[in-house]
Amino acid sequence: MNQIITFGEVLMRISPLGNRKFVQSNSVEFYFGGTEVNVGISIANFGGNVKHISCISNDFIGDTAISYLNKFDLDTSAIVRSGRPLGVYFLEVGAVMRASSISYNRSHSSFSEIVPSMVNWEKSLENGKWFHWTGITPALNKGSKDTLLEGLKLARKQGMQISADPTYRSGLWKYGEDAKEVLSELINYSTIFIGGINEINELLGTDFSYSNEDFEEASKQLMEKFPSIEKVFDKIRTSINSSWHKIRARMWNGKEFKETEDLDITHIVDRIGTGDAFAAGLIHGLQNFDDFKAMQFASAACAIKHTYLGDVNYANEKDVMTILDGNTTGRLNR
Repeated sequence: MNQIITFGEVLMRISPLGNRKFVQSNSVEFYFGGTEVNVGISIANFGGNVKHISCISNDFIGDTAISYLNKFDLDTSAIVRSGRPLGVYFLEVGAVMRASSISYNRSHSSFSEIVPSMVNWEKSLENGKWFHWTGITPALNKGSKDTLLEGLKLARKQGMQISADPTYRSGLWKYGEDAKEVLSELINYSTIFIGGINEINELLGTDFSYSNEDFEEASKQLMEKFPSIEKVFDKIRTSINSSWHKIRARMWNGKEFKETEDLDITHIVDRIGTGDAFAAGLIHGLQNFDDFKAMQFASAACAIKHTYLGDVNYANEKDVMTILDGNTTGRLNR
């Protein structure tokens, strides 16, 4: 009971070892991830009961991916299989002033085949308490958008909390539908908005600045247009260079504005999946703490993810609470 539901593509990531470029390397390492499954695994690591819904290749790579999800106790019973290959992306990890680079190979992946008839939403959501979605899934193709929409309608009908991370990426929307219209329709079924000024401006057609005053006003206008939205949370990243970032967060919950202190990340190990770690920390936090502490927990979860290789945040609740308690020295535990 009380499952958290995530729906989206599972990807394999392939990278040269260390901070090398592909041209200078003959060895690679791989990880499994994907925006929504990253969120699901992180919540499971915090002790949550998570079901991930997807379409995965019906081969040994797909078997390995499902085995990886099962390792974190994710419920994979609603995952369907396809004859197409698992989606892949290639990552060159940057350092200092050199940015990281990503190339995707997912246009004809197993997930690209998904259509509403492949997911039994009534059965999949029967124990659901919370549904999380991101703007990546509806951007990929019409089938994934239609499937997500069907799930959101039922989740909303059943009174589930629904968190939306719109994650607008213009380069993904290639199948003929208008991103703003699609995302607006999906947000109408959502209750928690995880996004900042860029996402709000895209949805409202506004030009708010990044100031706290504009964020508060933008959040109010967002809630006016989408009355189902109860709270807005924004993660703010300040990049000094590729290896040194600062993270903080702010919120408008319909009653008050609050902002966290900066968390300094001076030696980034891996920044992929850090936004997903924030979303997972927020979802977990909102079920266990007040809004401000939930946001603090999310920021700390995001920060610690920068210390793990791969797409997934391996931290548990105790690890994150240690940061919240002010222990950021990284001293050896004995």
